[in-house]
Amino acid sequence: MVGGTRSVPVLITGCSSGIGRAAAISLHAAGLTVYATARQVDALAGLARQGIHTLALDVTDEASTMEAVTAVEEAAGPVGVLVNNAGYGLYGPVEQLPMDEIRRQFETNFFGLVRLTQLVLPGMRRRGRGRILNVSSMGGRITLPGGAFYHASKYAVEALSDALRMEVAQFGIDVVLIEPGPVKTPWNDVAAASLSTATPTGAGGGPGDGSPGDSDSGPGGSAADGDPYATYKAAVGASFPRPRLRLYDAPPVRAPSLTIDGPSPGLYRLERGGGNRSRTISLGSC
Repeated sequence: MVGGTRSVPVLITGCSSGIGRAAAISLHAAGLTVYATARQVDALAGLARQGIHTLALDVTDEASTMEAVTAVEEAAGPVGVLVNNAGYGLYGPVEQLPMDEIRRQFETNFFGLVRLTQLVLPGMRRRGRGRILNVSSMGGRITLPGGAFYHASKYAVEALSDALRMEVAQFGIDVVLIEPGPVKTPWNDVAAASLSTATPTGAGGGPGDGSPGDSDSGPGGSAADGDPYATYKAAVGASFPRPRLRLYDAPPVRAPSLTIDGPSPGLYRLERGGGNRSRTISLGSC
């Protein structure tokens, strides 16, 4: 990180583990003034012992975001580098995920990022330079089964970043997108656990929603538990331990469909209409 940024504070979100934590350690070692944040400041004790400044910051809370930015500005001046890293993955069928969970996904992955960006931009403009790094994902460019709202939130980060870059270049502010693939962090555990929030009645559906008393569980479902997405969710859940992706040719198809191969719960066949080929995505062990 060059170009006059070493003398200005770096604010990083989501530093309790993973990319955020590693970034805080690396940038601190490089001589930058780093402010590492997380919802629970106790989770940052290890970083504090290394001499890194730590702050409590919940990106979904307006007061928390304003307090964090104000604390940095009062102690070290306007934020020179913002690393928007906080985020998680919500997984489950669109039909079954509760709206509260969907909103929380966007509040964390997108709207929190937007608000922090708004709060630091005035200081960056006044200085005539700055850098905003938005941690998106390869999931902001491709979509895998089960992650409709996670992917939607990352696609939103991609569009915002591209538009913002054009707006603020005139002020000497850079906007950078980071699109990591699978990383060894607790992300998979959180995403897999989120499948439990998707239930036949989770979205408050009505007749035909697979709730008790609905005898039509549909293809790929389980008549025993009344969940039309039971097999689908089991396959998605089985994909998390080893998040590797492989594409290869599959037999010709005639209509759009998604087939889950029973013997291999991590295997999906995405069959597109209008062509004579399909793609199979293996989300299990490769």
